[in-house]
Amino acid sequence: MSRRLSVAVERFPIAGAFTIARGSRTEAVVVVASLACEEGERTVTGRGECVPYARYGETPESVADLLAAQAEAVAAGLTRTDLMERMPAGAARNALDCALFDLEAKLAGRPAWEIAGLPAPAPATTAYTLSLGSPESMEAAARAASYRPLLKVKLGGEGDPERIAAVRRGAPDARLIVDANEAWREATFAANLAACIEARVGLIEQPLPAGEDDLLARIQRPIPICADESLHDRAGLDAVAERYDAINIKLDKTGGLTEAVMLAHEARARGLALMVGCMVGTSLAMAPAMLLAHHAAYVDLDGPLLLARDREPGLVFEGSTIHPPQAELWG
Repeated sequence: MSRRLSVAVERFPIAGAFTIARGSRTEAVVVVASLACEEGERTVTGRGECVPYARYGETPESVADLLAAQAEAVAAGLTRTDLMERMPAGAARNALDCALFDLEAKLAGRPAWEIAGLPAPAPATTAYTLSLGSPESMEAAARAASYRPLLKVKLGGEGDPERIAAVRRGAPDARLIVDANEAWREATFAANLAACIEARVGLIEQPLPAGEDDLLARIQRPIPICADESLHDRAGLDAVAERYDAINIKLDKTGGLTEAVMLAHEARARGLALMVGCMVGTSLAMAPAMLLAHHAAYVDLDGPLLLARDREPGLVFEGSTIHPPQAELWG
């Protein structure tokens, strides 16, 4: 069966702005890989979406070019195993890996979770992200979202104890995750940690810069600390095992669901807890990650909730409950 690869850059407006320690955005720019396969008189299409991330040197144009360069290999029968040898981990490989999964599932008439050797996905509670801002604005945002059971709080370094306290005032009953996106430093770590303890924070995500997190191996960690930027795929597990208590698995970092499944198994075998996370993308990017939610202590797949509009059809959200994808979307 012949297969044709097409690549598209798409833009989706964010509801308001999404702000973290590294900057602010008003739109999500995603790259979609589509694989069309002729089977008899019908055309079957598999899709995968990725979100290029400047932190890792990616742009929409560079990712689209990397994908387009695989057109001949796709036509020649590229498999997911082949793909892991041809492309490095990253957003481009994620889009193509997920498209291959989707196509295989549709051609075989089997769900992707079964092909991946995973249990059937079930509804899960996702975190809802509060953007970085002043303590006053973050308290107001927390109050507006206080009905949600799990909030993820973006921090920025200077002034974070005040932000943490403000969010707790705004949402006194919610479970809290804080994510500094590498903005803390050793000199302020103790004060920030104390603020998190006072606010009953359940998880601290990537407080220190990747490569500058030796401190975490030398201190007591009364709150579990989760690696994000410090871990991309299985090759990084040895480096984080002594410094972190959990890892954030994002398909755009692992380079697809194929690697993510293996990373999840190996991390759990080492005693690391799992978060399944995302960049700000549409339901098409979240759908493959839903297959890992059953492994995860924390699910952070709220990308579509942060958009002014999602693609149709999309995932079904009921408050903070995210439902598994239907075949029309993916898998």
